[in-house]
Amino acid sequence: MEFSLASIADSIDQWLNAHCASWLALTIEFVIVGVLCIGLFAVLGLVLIMMERKVSAYMQLRLGPNRVGPKGMFQTVADTLKLLVKEGLTPAGADKFLFNLAPFVVMIASMLVLAPIAFAKDFVIWDVNIGVLYVSAVSSIGVIGILMAGWASNNKYSLLGAMRSGAQIVSYELSAGLSILTIVIFSQDMSISSIINSQQDGWWIFKGHIPVIISFVIFIIAVTAETNRAPFDLAEAESELTAGFHTEYSGMKFALFFLAEYVNIFIVCAIGATLYLGGWMPLHIGNWEAFNHIMDYIPSSVWFLGKTFFLIFVIMWFRWTFPRLRIDQLLNLEWKYLLPISMFNLLLATLVAIQGWYF
Repeated sequence: MEFSLASIADSIDQWLNAHCASWLALTIEFVIVGVLCIGLFAVLGLVLIMMERKVSAYMQLRLGPNRVGPKGMFQTVADTLKLLVKEGLTPAGADKFLFNLAPFVVMIASMLVLAPIAFAKDFVIWDVNIGVLYVSAVSSIGVIGILMAGWASNNKYSLLGAMRSGAQIVSYELSAGLSILTIVIFSQDMSISSIINSQQDGWWIFKGHIPVIISFVIFIIAVTAETNRAPFDLAEAESELTAGFHTEYSGMKFALFFLAEYVNIFIVCAIGATLYLGGWMPLHIGNWEAFNHIMDYIPSSVWFLGKTFFLIFVIMWFRWTFPRLRIDQLLNLEWKYLLPISMFNLLLATLVAIQGWYF
């Protein structure tokens, strides 16, 4: 029998409602969810930074971290402790309030996007019926924190990096949004849980034919750019802008920006896995009853995390394969190529969906 996260959540809810007033039980549940989200962010930061270092080392034929802990597994913990004890400096000419607020805006935006994501079967913070629209809208808030950090730093490198980041994120959001709409057309619903349930007889990447494959490729490229990852890391190009929009940050404020980047990678890959690869849904093939039954034994949370980390690996693979683009090349790629292809693909997906030319 599958280890069920949903049953644990239900039992906690029943116990709290049995021993507390309903408003107090709800408040405690909100606090528990908040603490778990913060804990998840901390763990993700440690795991993904370590994964990044090991993946890059493997691709460059070297060892990577191998001193602190077994096979260097505690290197990221040591780096975190270093950032914790560093002094947080604020430049003399900076807008102190906005300078200190910016890292928290970026992190809060990332935390809000977690709400509609289904981590396992029947295990979701908030199953809102417009989950896809909510994700697209709330994920745009993070750019405000980046612009705030660049402007408030009173540093020309920070401001230039922030403006680049703003242009980049706003541009590539269009292609990412149109790619997501392709799945909405096929599933005929904007609820994350409904999109996952529509993939019971096959993931959309397999049964959606050419429009979904094109949409998936564009989505991966667009979210790589949205998260300021190489080869689209013009916002923090070390050779040009020192460190971009967080040049003036140190200590824990810098750590929040650094953590937000990796958390955002997890979130966009989780959304990609949900829309195209079935989320927590096991791999089912037609009438292969025996095969499908075996696949059902694997816990839904393992399916979700496996697909998500596969996409994270692909995005890391991009970073250590392609050279950095120039800012004009980056914007040309979006406005002259990805956006027109996305618009044509949306029309193609609509035609395929209306005619029923999919499995």
